[in-house]
Amino acid sequence: MSDPYRLTLVHPCIGRRAGQRDYVRTWQMEPLPAAVIAALTPADVEVRFHDDRMEQIPYEEPTDLVGISVETYTARRAYQIASEYRRRGVPVVMGGFHASLCPEEVARYAESVVVGEAEDVWAGLIDDYRSGRPRRLYRAPARPSLERSTPDRRIFQGKRYLPVGLIEAGRGCPFQCEFCAVQTVFQRTQTCRPLEAILAEVRAIKDRSRLIFFVDDNIISHPGQAKDFFRALAPERIRWVSQASINVARDEELVRLMAASGCKALLVGFESLDPANVAAMDKGINSAVASYEDALAVLRRHRITLYGTFVFGYDRDTPALFDRTLEFSQRHGFFLTGFNHLTPFPGTALYRRLEAEGRLLYKEWWLDETYSYNKLPFRPLGMDPEEVHRRCVDVRRRFYSLASILRRGLDPVNRADPFMFRNFFLINNLHRMDIGQRDCYPLGLADWGGKLLEAA
Repeated sequence: MSDPYRLTLVHPCIGRRAGQRDYVRTWQMEPLPAAVIAALTPADVEVRFHDDRMEQIPYEEPTDLVGISVETYTARRAYQIASEYRRRGVPVVMGGFHASLCPEEVARYAESVVVGEAEDVWAGLIDDYRSGRPRRLYRAPARPSLERSTPDRRIFQGKRYLPVGLIEAGRGCPFQCEFCAVQTVFQRTQTCRPLEAILAEVRAIKDRSRLIFFVDDNIISHPGQAKDFFRALAPERIRWVSQASINVARDEELVRLMAASGCKALLVGFESLDPANVAAMDKGINSAVASYEDALAVLRRHRITLYGTFVFGYDRDTPALFDRTLEFSQRHGFFLTGFNHLTPFPGTALYRRLEAEGRLLYKEWWLDETYSYNKLPFRPLGMDPEEVHRRCVDVRRRFYSLASILRRGLDPVNRADPFMFRNFFLINNLHRMDIGQRDCYPLGLADWGGKLLEAA
């Protein structure tokens, strides 16, 4: 009997500073794409998984094929990993968001590239490699059904991830935000997994995951369908968090069903407190609410805590807007807040606009050795890139100061659920410590001594 075919899946980290061993803890959640690929792999293939964020990759371990899912921030590190394997004669396949956004670039560092979703092409790709006739490009013919997309979590055994169970209920987003890579890849569409498959996954992990994170980009994109989902979820008696657009507050029945099904927190992209900036983002869904204040009152009434996110670097931003946004976040007692700089991801409408206007500071910032995490890769109109960077870090430090954490921790909504209240201080302290860790973080290993190996 011949030996089984061996597949190694690798999840790349963003990078590491020279000599660094520990990684940013808040970046260490389960990587669902790797588990979905493992589930799609034929049963007679031997699958190994290595997470670059928490372990050294054993390049000398025998394997027949390596699969890497690439995001834009991890692209440089992914190419370093691919080069190490390919230098040893092991073929590499790459997929993921960045592969769909920049297939020609990714193809320089891999034997094959998967463009789009893997559900309808992965098994065929494995067969092609086993028979010695692989193709350079595998392109998903259309958006696939997600019936077979329940992740194989066995690959996570022995890894020290954050104690949050990740589940994908739907994939994609129907909105058209200028800066969003998600809607660019999925062309403003969203597909959902079968309800029974989601519930089965909830039941399989709820005893060991005290908090479940539905990773959907917008859990309420289709309100009627979302209501049916929340009604079916309620008997499971779980605590869960997800992401949603602020227009959820226009439908109080939707919010009530969400809360009754166990929702404890939502990540909401407010993006900006300046309506003109929101309009420039093409995020009209944020304008669908009468006011942020009224929308937040609805969510507070149902004891749903908020992780508010904002982006800075749009054309009307001023130094005063940073202080105003900080005051808004503290006054509403947000559980967490993300104060982020605007990032032009390749392929997005934002990237194309800034490129046409000659405002990009790097042609490919994700590959440039002089670029690092938190820097602005473009020139805003009203502020210097360095000032936007500095002020983003400053408002993070002020929001996650010990005094701010204590004050927000006493907010009635943050205290409403004992489990969430107990974890409020732990999670906020993690974010407080991460501010310095992640600032100007390198993309790729800063002390990697190898050379990127390009395909012939």
